[in-house]
Amino acid sequence: MEWGLDFISEKNFTNHVAATIEKYGEKLESFDIKRFNKNIIDPIKLIFDKTVYRSSWEEMVGNEIFRQRDKSNNNDIGYFHQRIFQYIKNCHVPDNGKEGGWDVIFQSEDGIQLPDGDMVHTVYVEMKNKHNTMNSASAGKTYIKMQSQLLSDDDCACFLVEAIAQQSQNIKWETTVDGKKVSHKRIRRVSLDQFYALVTGEEDAFYQMCMVLPGMIQKVVDSGEDVKVPHDTVIQELRTLANRADETNENLAMSIAVYLLGFNTYNGFSRLVGEAESTDANFLKRIYTYAKAINKDND
Repeated sequence: MEWGLDFISEKNFTNHVAATIEKYGEKLESFDIKRFNKNIIDPIKLIFDKTVYRSSWEEMVGNEIFRQRDKSNNNDIGYFHQRIFQYIKNCHVPDNGKEGGWDVIFQSEDGIQLPDGDMVHTVYVEMKNKHNTMNSASAGKTYIKMQSQLLSDDDCACFLVEAIAQQSQNIKWETTVDGKKVSHKRIRRVSLDQFYALVTGEEDAFYQMCMVLPGMIQKVVDSGEDVKVPHDTVIQELRTLANRADETNENLAMSIAVYLLGFNTYNGFSRLVGEAESTDANFLKRIYTYAKAINKDND
């Protein structure tokens, strides 16, 4: 099928998607009960959520695993949004911390027309995933950085480009620095679709990219020998632990298993699975060892 994007080649787009997936790295490693509880989950919250949302244990454990993976995925998606511009004409992506620490630099010999009529030849970009990810201190620091750039180069503009903006926009950025409201017509707040339109000359370039992205991700995942497919075993290990709790009520037995992830050294909880473990401070470690042995037997 003919490649539909004029502003980036199929080869470069494929390579960029593959590089982004590689960034997921260890987050694609399977979750066992030890990794699941690495930072110690809140058992009471998990049980409240499971009951109030009328979810199954499988759903709740799956959601918690997804949440843990997702916490560190935003940087990988930031990589996708930023580094794609290295393949787009007139755009340059500096190495981390280099060239002023800008995420993208867009230059054009023919000039870059700003919405208010100004013409510049360089745009320096600070890129954010979401419009609400900067607190006031961070926003102030970024604005001062942009002011400094304008003072050193009177033929440029500075953009705060937001992947998830409140709306499609290319507007003067108004913020607060040291308690004072500030703005400048060449310091602008720009949604990602508007930035794509500016650098490619195609109004719906971002839309076009989004339309081919799902198929490309699927293609890379299906064809990549190095792309890991997680095989999470947490729910099976919890059920194994629940079965050892000697409790006929299945839901309570699973609750006990979850309690032991966070409360295994708390008064009373160690006795739930028998007096033999009641004085064993390393009980949870033994559970992990036991679960690992069970998994090995099932391989």
